[in-house]
Amino acid sequence: MTTTTSPSLRVQSTVRPETGLAALSGAIAAAVALGVSELIAGLLPGATSLVAAIGQRVIDLQPPGAKDFVVALFGTNDKLALEVVVVLAAVGIGALLGILARRSFNLAAGGFLAFGALGFVAALGEPLANPVMVAAQAALSAGAGVQVLSWASTRLDTIAATRVDGAGSPPLATDPLRRTFLVRLGALGVAAAVGGLTGRWLIERGRTAPVGVGAAIPPATEVVAPLPTGADLAPTTPGLTPIVVPTDEFYRIDTALLTPSVDIASWSLRIHGMVDQEVVLSWDDLVAMPMIEQYVTIACVSNEVGGGLVGNAKWTGVRLRDVLDLARVQDGATQLVGRSVDGFTAGMPTAWVMDEAREPLIAVKMNDEALPPIHGYPARLIVPGLYGYVSATKWLTELELTTLEAFDAYWIPKGWAKEAPILTQSRIDTPRGGVGAGRVAVAGVAWAPDRGISKVELGIDGEWFEADLSTPIADATWVQWVAYWDAPPGRHELSVRATDGHGVLQEQITSPPAPDGARGWHTIGVDVA
Repeated sequence: MTTTTSPSLRVQSTVRPETGLAALSGAIAAAVALGVSELIAGLLPGATSLVAAIGQRVIDLQPPGAKDFVVALFGTNDKLALEVVVVLAAVGIGALLGILARRSFNLAAGGFLAFGALGFVAALGEPLANPVMVAAQAALSAGAGVQVLSWASTRLDTIAATRVDGAGSPPLATDPLRRTFLVRLGALGVAAAVGGLTGRWLIERGRTAPVGVGAAIPPATEVVAPLPTGADLAPTTPGLTPIVVPTDEFYRIDTALLTPSVDIASWSLRIHGMVDQEVVLSWDDLVAMPMIEQYVTIACVSNEVGGGLVGNAKWTGVRLRDVLDLARVQDGATQLVGRSVDGFTAGMPTAWVMDEAREPLIAVKMNDEALPPIHGYPARLIVPGLYGYVSATKWLTELELTTLEAFDAYWIPKGWAKEAPILTQSRIDTPRGGVGAGRVAVAGVAWAPDRGISKVELGIDGEWFEADLSTPIADATWVQWVAYWDAPPGRHELSVRATDGHGVLQEQITSPPAPDGARGWHTIGVDVA
């Protein structure tokens, strides 16, 4: 006797669709949520990138030593790397929620809503974000993800209901339901990517300095002289860094995943704390003050020996001491804290700022143009001789006078030194790799702001030779150096060391960047054919 299985029984005993489709559904749902979030951030004032907000919290909560590791690994691409990790993590979690949805859709949907709430909470730490707008943004983004997950779950149920008990999944080429599902899922993924990239483009487009701001800034009353003959050896030395780094090639290291967008019409600079009179300056107040130009080399404390997180530019701005004099700094104020519009803080010794041997600036121009947003528009601090993490506050909005004991700025609790003068350093720019036998130009840069450089020596297989220096611009800037080497065939070791303007040789014993800068002589291997 034969038996048959009724259609209703066949559907009930159907094997669930493969886990891969469920995971892919959840991943695409998460991508859609992210794409909607970025698009809203680009379109609506007061919204912000939830990806960047979560990444910013990761930066703020990083353990001691993490900055050093990440910058060494990714350099100036550290922010992009972090955001990619955040996106991949979100998509990966979405894939897990997609699998969970096959057992309990409500739990999976709750997971999407929880991540929307996480983005909202993270964004609350963004000073320029509107909480109401961000709440709506998070809700819409999470809702979009849940909607896609719901659609995908329904389609997966339909696919499951059409499968024959025990037969497994048919090949994709002969399964129109699965093929159509994947095509539509792929289209959603493409739409998510386009929406997200469009949103990010809109965000960045809105973070450009308004046209004409540079021209509207009054000219400096004290200008630097034209570069003297011999100040820039780069035109005649291929591979050598120019003495003034073009703005679009200047390194960028800061904690902002999204460049703050600042309107000078509402921007102000507040000087407060241990002062006789609190002062608030508008943009017009600031640029009406006498301005000066100067070349200053700045460096990041995370710069490895031989690294590129250092640069020299012409900065134009108001003397920092002139601004502080308006508020009349009180005796006992041992620390000046610069605060950015995004809440970042950098603290420096007041005595360093007040020392007339150097000229700290509130800079509003870089290389004769208005500060680009990524470099601090509309105003930033430039303090010769101090690493950026304790001085070079971008997007400046507050100057607070306090004591060194009373306040720890952003990086200090994370293990970095509180006082951080830039160390004497030197670097070999060229050659890199192999060269032909014969006369070879070995060249690079050396810096010790604000002590200047008196001598640079090139070591070739342990024997030292003095190099020629470019004509110095100022003690606050680096110099170029070049030495000519009659290179014989074989493998050779080249090293460089510099002596500062006080006659002190840079330290040879190597150390990592943390807690107050990398030490050591830059050494490379060169193969001569």
